[in-house]
Amino acid sequence: MEAVKTYRNVNKLDSKITFSVSKMQDIYDKRGGKVDEPHRHDFYTLVFTEKAKGTHKIDFNFYPLEDKSLFFISPGQVHQIIEEKKSYGYALVFSADFLAYNNISTSFIEDLNLFNDFEDSPPLKPSDIQFEEIRQTIEKIFSIHRSGMSYELEAIGALLKYILILCTNSCNLSSDDISSSNSLLKQFKGLIEEHYKKEHHTSFYAELLHITPDHLNKVVKMQSGKSAKEHIQSRITIAAKRLLYFSELTNKEIAFELGFSEPANFSAFFKKCVGMSPSQFKSDS
Repeated sequence: MEAVKTYRNVNKLDSKITFSVSKMQDIYDKRGGKVDEPHRHDFYTLVFTEKAKGTHKIDFNFYPLEDKSLFFISPGQVHQIIEEKKSYGYALVFSADFLAYNNISTSFIEDLNLFNDFEDSPPLKPSDIQFEEIRQTIEKIFSIHRSGMSYELEAIGALLKYILILCTNSCNLSSDDISSSNSLLKQFKGLIEEHYKKEHHTSFYAELLHITPDHLNKVVKMQSGKSAKEHIQSRITIAAKRLLYFSELTNKEIAFELGFSEPANFSAFFKKCVGMSPSQFKSDS
């Protein structure tokens, strides 16, 4: 049994459903105003707030839940919305199958740099003009989703892609910024996801990419503002936090799960990155 609630499908009653959109106020009423438990999805989530007050916790980072914001949650991220009062807005959820059905490649999603599976995930705050354009498009999606019209998923897919492009442009990213994430940084992050449980050194990833560690670090730092080492540490730290908070594994078992030869090495690594010991983190969480 998993310690953290995980939603495997967009619709728990019908695994064939790959997209859904709901009003946040309806979700609030359905829960009777109670705060949902921390949980994760095996699909993408976009939270769009018109009016909100509270906190959005994503992978142990706290972000303000407030008016005119958008959050992008990747599959696997643990999150929890803590509302001080009823929120108004929309929650859109869609799976990789929905993207494939609409010929939206996962590389397109990655290139937008909106969904960050193990980096910081702060809310997007578009301008008033951009916000209104996004709001109208989401309302159109909501209407179509309940219309039963022919080619409903195709229409929604086109509008969703448009929203993501609008959001990317509201980040003020230049075409050079967007294309840069299409190359080395994306490859590097993909390799981290594949090997982080065993390989913790920049040199390993540089060798796979057929470049020197110095060159890898220089390019990654230029494109993301963080060193290659920091990216690797971020992924290991997020995994450690999830296991400490949501599993019954001991510190020793977590250390070996994440590729540390000795529990003491894991404890020293965690304390250096987080500022407290694994045991302190678990007791304080």
